[in-house]
Amino acid sequence: MQRRRQIRHVSKRLKNYLNFSHPLISGSFNPEECAWAYGMNIFDLDAWRKTNIKETYHEWIHKLGTLPPGLIAFHGHVHTIDPYWHMLGLGYQENKTREDAEKAAVIHFNGRAKPWLDIAFPHLRPLWTKYIDFSDKYIKACNIRP
Repeated sequence: MQRRRQIRHVSKRLKNYLNFSHPLISGSFNPEECAWAYGMNIFDLDAWRKTNIKETYHEWIHKLGTLPPGLIAFHGHVHTIDPYWHMLGLGYQENKTREDAEKAAVIHFNGRAKPWLDIAFPHLRPLWTKYIDFSDKYIKACNIRP
């Protein structure tokens, strides 16, 4: 159980993405509330259809880009999933182990150290490179190396 607590450490909060100097934001959200990995979502479509999430999202996306509107529109509709099902942080947390990542159903290279860049963490890069055909002409054209 200790291991699970360590993985659930959340470093991203709403204050990292939303402008709390705006009264609408500060009056509606807690800056210390956890933000979620917007790049990976599982939706309950029955619950979705009972809300106006689509309209809320479309209203905000034109004002703020993609991440903040997602955090606003889906606020109160997000539930935690087991971190071993979806492992985050492989692009910014060097302390993630390859062994733990190989146990996850989905691995997420969120952060700057994408596995195809030279700044990728060497011990995590093989999680991605094992699926790449480096003889492919498009991969070669992108100058991606194993």
